[in-house]
Amino acid sequence: MTPVVVIVGLYRIVGSLVVLRWPFWGALLAIAVDLTDLLLLDLLVPAGLGPWPDYQALDKWADQVYLLAFLYVAIRDFRPLEKRIAIALYLFRLAGFVAFELGAPRELLFLVPNLFEFWFVAVVFMARFRPGFTWTPARAAAVLAGLLGAKLVQEWALHVARLFDSFTFLEALDWIRRLVLGA
Repeated sequence: MTPVVVIVGLYRIVGSLVVLRWPFWGALLAIAVDLTDLLLLDLLVPAGLGPWPDYQALDKWADQVYLLAFLYVAIRDFRPLEKRIAIALYLFRLAGFVAFELGAPRELLFLVPNLFEFWFVAVVFMARFRPGFTWTPARAAAVLAGLLGAKLVQEWALHVARLFDSFTFLEALDWIRRLVLGA
C-alpha cells in the first residue's frame, strides 16, 4: 500500500464521518470529498508519494464508507417510509458493488445506479429545510423518478461513456479556467 492510497483513504473516511453529526451538511461534504479525491490524487502522485492502483476499485471501496454512514443515519433518523426506501436503495447499490468486485464490467454500474445517495440527500434536505414535510408514497415515487433520471445521466457519463477518464482533475480545472477567462 502506497502513501497516496493511505492519504486518500483517510481523506475519504474522515470526509464520510461528518454525516453522523450533521446529516445534510455532512452528506454534502462526503459527496464533495468523493468528487475531489481525484484532485488530491493528482497532487500526491507527482509529488512522489507512490503510484495509484486501480482507481475504480479503490473508489468503490471508499464509497462504501460514506454509504454505510448514510445508511446508519437513515436507520437512526428516518421515518419508516423513508427508511424502507433508503435500505432498499442501499441494498440495490450494494448488489452492484458486489457484482463489480466479482469482475462485472464497469458499465454494470449504470444498471445499478447509486440512487441511495441522491435519496438520502433529498430526505435530509427536506428534514433540514422543511421539517414539517411528510413523505408519502406518491411524493417519494415522484422524487425518485426525477432522481433516477439525473443519476442515470451521471452513471452513464462516468461508467459507460467514461467522459472523465481521459483527463485529470487538474486538467479539467484548467479547461474551466480557460473557458471562463477566455484564455
